[in-house]
Amino acid sequence: MKVAVQEGPFDAGAELDAFSHGRQQVGAVVSFTGIVRDRDGGLVRMEIEHYPGMTEKAIGEIAEAARARWDLADLLVIHRYGALPVGQPIMMVATAAAHRRAAFEAAEYLMDYLKSRAPFWKKEVTQTGAHWVEATPEDEDALSRW
Repeated sequence: MKVAVQEGPFDAGAELDAFSHGRQQVGAVVSFTGIVRDRDGGLVRMEIEHYPGMTEKAIGEIAEAARARWDLADLLVIHRYGALPVGQPIMMVATAAAHRRAAFEAAEYLMDYLKSRAPFWKKEVTQTGAHWVEATPEDEDALSRW
């Protein structure tokens, strides 16, 4: 299991290759990479803050919960912080399991948690100002199925 909270960029392809390499008892690897997107045409960057130590601990706990709930061979969580321009990878989740259902469900569980509950503070900086991002009702609804 790897949980990384980092300022610098990551190569999602290289991370997935390393995560998948040599897994002969795994029938499914599921990955998701989140990208900073500009929904309204004015986003300059996303600024993400966190408390070192607390964030890694919280993500580690939810990763352990995923391992306890699904029969996973392994999992990977990478989340960035700092100033991230539009189009840059912001996070990545990968899960490996003998069967696809466990891999997909665990990946979705991790993504839903990261989106709504992981201790990150996100600010969108636009051409006209900045505002803090809050979880949406859709994000909260996604958590209710777990």
